[in-house]
Amino acid sequence: MSQDNHFNNAEQDFARTPRQRRTDEIREAVAVPSNTATNNDNNQSYELKVLRFGVDSLYLSFQGNLFETVDRELSSLKKLAQSDRPEQQAKAQFKVFDHLFEVKDKGTSMFSYVLEDNAFRIQLSRPNKSVPMAYIKISSEYLTYKKVDQAVERLRQILCQLGTLDAEANVSRIDLFVDFVTYQNMEAWTREAWVTKARSVQSYAVDNRFSGWSVGMGGVIAARLYDKLFEIIKSNKLYLLPLWQMIGRQDQEPVWRLEFEFKRDLLKQKGIIKISEVLNHLNGLWSYAMTEWLKLTLPNLADSKRDRWPVHPMWQLLSNIDWDTSGGPLKSRFTNTRSPDKKIALHRAYTALTTWMAIHQHKDYELAIHPFFEDLYHYMNNLAMNLGSDFDSLIKEKVAFKARQFNSMDVNADIYEAYVDDEVEAYRKASDGE
Repeated sequence: MSQDNHFNNAEQDFARTPRQRRTDEIREAVAVPSNTATNNDNNQSYELKVLRFGVDSLYLSFQGNLFETVDRELSSLKKLAQSDRPEQQAKAQFKVFDHLFEVKDKGTSMFSYVLEDNAFRIQLSRPNKSVPMAYIKISSEYLTYKKVDQAVERLRQILCQLGTLDAEANVSRIDLFVDFVTYQNMEAWTREAWVTKARSVQSYAVDNRFSGWSVGMGGVIAARLYDKLFEIIKSNKLYLLPLWQMIGRQDQEPVWRLEFEFKRDLLKQKGIIKISEVLNHLNGLWSYAMTEWLKLTLPNLADSKRDRWPVHPMWQLLSNIDWDTSGGPLKSRFTNTRSPDKKIALHRAYTALTTWMAIHQHKDYELAIHPFFEDLYHYMNNLAMNLGSDFDSLIKEKVAFKARQFNSMDVNADIYEAYVDDEVEAYRKASDGE
């Protein structure tokens, strides 16, 4: 199957879900729903339809002090995560509200503890350290579910359960993006068309397919213009498809993303470092990035002054986005778990079953399924004995280990409940004289 057919099939499968909705109200919420411009160089019509824009990645730091009790608990959980025994590793979970964080076995150079689920990656320092109490990345998917200020408030509530906060969050990095439909050939221009203060301009291809441009990577500000539809199909981040469809994207329409990364040093130069300050100056950041730091132009080789070259019509349209307006619809549902798609597990089971059937010359599923499970039971039972365990313990241990990774089940609560059940059963037997 070709790469393009793979993309088309993935889109068609997703489009069959009941989440495909298109309403005029949602379209009106976007500042630039559709624009056209003319390229004076070749008289080709440029159409551009903005789907969504907003904050894609957000990294924050909080000054404060971790509670001593939390420090002791996280220290114990971190040691469990470092254990050689999977059943001990599985217990390295820390619950705050509805967030069941995995506690990592290692910290970072500045932070002793790392907690993670599908919404937040939280790095914490020990009490009375000179570094910030917390450094956090808010996930891109969570920011398709909550507005930025709501996500930050939820994060603040969580951190208040862990320690005392001294001030409003500082922004260490913020990425602004716009997703749009265009049939522009993004490979049509050369590096020369990019007029920028950055020193590096790179083009990229994946599987021999042009995937986009990057400018100034590694600096205090960087830009990426890339095939977003190609990227989400490759990474299986299909949650963006229904959000685009709500605005009016049609099946098979290409989607590109323009994204700017603003780091702390750049924000500091602009005199905005607090989260509230940054959110109040998104228009200014976008304008600086699009008109002063980087421009896509129509090269005029007769003019040696590159800064006088006309701006590409597509770039002009994208620069007009109003960040004081709504960037488009948000997801109605979100899960804090990082569980893989169940289709992955089912496909592995399907592969295992059909392989077993081929080995044993079975063609009939009904006749094969019971002996297959008998063989599977004996395999796992022998494995448990070789490991010095028993069948039930092996299964529970493996499930608990994966549940910690997926943030899908409170392993410690399950252990506690099992302990309570044992105590209740022992009390019943004693009462009955057994």
